[in-house]
Amino acid sequence: MTLAKADLIEAIDRVTAAMERDFDELNAADGALGDGDLGVTLTRGMRAISDMKDDLPDDFGMALFQCAQAFTKSSGSSYGTLMATGLMTAAKTLKGQTEFDAAQISNLVAAARDKMQERGKAELGGKTVLDSLDAVAQATAGLDAPDALADAAAQAVDQALDDIRDKPATIGRARIFGEKSIGMDDPGMLAMQRIVKAAAAR
Repeated sequence: MTLAKADLIEAIDRVTAAMERDFDELNAADGALGDGDLGVTLTRGMRAISDMKDDLPDDFGMALFQCAQAFTKSSGSSYGTLMATGLMTAAKTLKGQTEFDAAQISNLVAAARDKMQERGKAELGGKTVLDSLDAVAQATAGLDAPDALADAAAQAVDQALDDIRDKPATIGRARIFGEKSIGMDDPGMLAMQRIVKAAAAR
């Protein structure tokens, strides 16, 4: 199966709606281990992307590049920067393509994970959004059927949260809480769970 601009716009609509829906929950989760503004960051970012979605080019790479730019302009937060970094990484891979094979999703997510890891200087297992992306990349490897991809991605972000919940945060503001972060969901991972599930919904 191939994905094109129409699929991107539909995903933008779903993710934007999910961020509006989960605004308070994400702020609360971030307030427990961070600045308390993650819902604000993601809602603003997705609103900015949604506002210009109808003018996105057919070139998938250029479309993602413009999405990354819009997100960056909406927020200077560290999570916003990481999100933009992931989008830019995918944009470079897909530049010049008006559609791409769904089987590429695993590699695209893995590449975004690696670039975000380089930018954020975090390690896998550190209780960050990287752990969510790693789980998605591994779970979707070798899949190209839409339903199988969506199910695998959704299950992966759920499992990542379950697997990491009882570990301490080791990076970012959350690391200040040390042992107190054990048993709590990382807000970035929680946000990525909602993003992935919304984007993957069919």
